[in-house]
Amino acid sequence: MTLQDTPVDRISAPADRRTPPSRDTAVDAARAACLVIVVALHAMMAGVGGTAAAPVLENAMERWPGFAPITWVVQVMPLFFVLGGFSAFTQWTRLRRRGGTPAAYVASRVRRLLPPALGAIAATAILLVALRASGVPEAVVGEAGFRLGQPLWFLGVYLLCTGLVPVMAAAHRRSPLLVLGALAAAAMAVDVARLATGVEVIGFANLLFVWLLAQQLGFLLADGTMDRLRPEAIRRIGAGALAAALVLCACGLAPFDLFAALNPPSVVLAVLGLAQLCAFALVRPLLRRVAGGRAAARAIAAINRRAMTIYSWHMLVLILLAGILLVSGTTLPDPLAAAWWGSRPLWLAAVAVGVIAVARAAGLLAAAAAVLLILVAGREPLVWAVAAGVMAVVLRAGPGSKRALSERHPTGLLSLAPRVSCNHMTGAATAKQLAGEKDSITTR
Repeated sequence: MTLQDTPVDRISAPADRRTPPSRDTAVDAARAACLVIVVALHAMMAGVGGTAAAPVLENAMERWPGFAPITWVVQVMPLFFVLGGFSAFTQWTRLRRRGGTPAAYVASRVRRLLPPALGAIAATAILLVALRASGVPEAVVGEAGFRLGQPLWFLGVYLLCTGLVPVMAAAHRRSPLLVLGALAAAAMAVDVARLATGVEVIGFANLLFVWLLAQQLGFLLADGTMDRLRPEAIRRIGAGALAAALVLCACGLAPFDLFAALNPPSVVLAVLGLAQLCAFALVRPLLRRVAGGRAAARAIAAINRRAMTIYSWHMLVLILLAGILLVSGTTLPDPLAAAWWGSRPLWLAAVAVGVIAVARAAGLLAAAAAVLLILVAGREPLVWAVAAGVMAVVLRAGPGSKRALSERHPTGLLSLAPRVSCNHMTGAATAKQLAGEKDSITTR
């Protein structure tokens, strides 16, 4: 069966309405794994060395020759957008069937995505002010601010792609291959124009085209297209995509370091996303079995429930831990030295503990940061407005809010993100089996 033979507009058959709704645990497991990889990778990039008097703070991986090949495994941002496209398509489809509007869909996504980021931004502002006030060199504070701000590109682009989901989903239903081809052509044209002219700013147009293309690939997963393809066909498509990505790099149209390809985004990332989509489709049954274990299900649910909090706050944890090391009075090994590599397991463990602790108490930390912001810079009226806004966000996302209740009771009417119909799950799962698994596979 080819993509052209796939009836992509048939999201569900009448029989699907008799089947209890549920999450695809493979998607949840993959998203949790991607987030863990991102945090671990950023932790490895944190090159902290020297002493408090002569600190070293750099991206250690930029100087490591072995990093570029590894990026072909750990560059998971395309898969993030592919899986985000899966969730967005199913959520919007379900909401549309119930009479929801595009505005209601976008508003629900913004309410979910922004609060953790706003709290992290407020806490970051306090940290940078405190660093300057404590006498940390301006260059180090500037580098910390730059590193802390880098992950925010994802939030901005993800919000933009989310806002376009109703339009892109409608286009996908009419002509999926035409939409994919048009986005791919636009992304390639941007890359060619950037390289031909030497004007790097042209490449930032691919913040739209590349990531919309990756999101659109997720629609193929959501509408059942990938499920209807034979494994042999999926393997051929995935191998072809990977070969095409290598050709793009070999021809100089994209850097071989796939993290360098992020800034500005290159079409090679979307091609990699297609290869990752095929790999995910092939291991999907295995991921479901892994996610079916009680311990794995709890861990996956916990990570996904706090995904944006973890993403928004993990860089702050890294900078705080780096600061603690620098003021500890010990001389730290130079990044990439043998002693530095030897200390990485302990460093990663400390980061994991810190991220888990902050993810569980992000609201409290954001509120404390807002109060400290007033104490440090309360002479400025804008500071009070910002602090009040942070407090409002914390209260809205607190234990008694609708958002929190929907997290604890995902089957209730308060859930903002409709669940995925189980027609996207392979195998003959019975209603009784699904009902028995609802605790592990029904999350937002």
